Amino acid sequence: MMITVNLYFTGENGSAGRFAEEMESSGTADKIRAEKGNVRYEYFFSMKDPETVLLIDAWEDQEAIDRHHASPMMRTIMELREKYDLHMKVERFISDDMPESDEGFVRS
Repeated sequence: MMITVNLYFTGENGSAGRFAEEMESSGTADKIRAEKGNVRYEYFFSMKDPETVLLIDAWEDQEAIDRHHASPMMRTIMELREKYDLHMKVERFISDDMPESDEGFVRS
């Protein structure tokens, strides 16, 4: 059961974008991607709200998320969130199989 967490980081004057850029340029994002159980860790920029960045963060299971939360990366992330004065909104999703009725709408 994969768990996907959408994290919306919002700041002012481009701070959310600078946060995402520093996560990537510092290598922190790559370290998280290399953690056991990480499936996806990717930032997206909103076309409607330039002050918000979406992080899609997917893990194999809750145990993988718990290990991540206990890792040294969390301190780095929290320090950067403070540095850029970001606020967050979080959504969690548990994956399931796509129903056959939806498959006709997906173009592979």
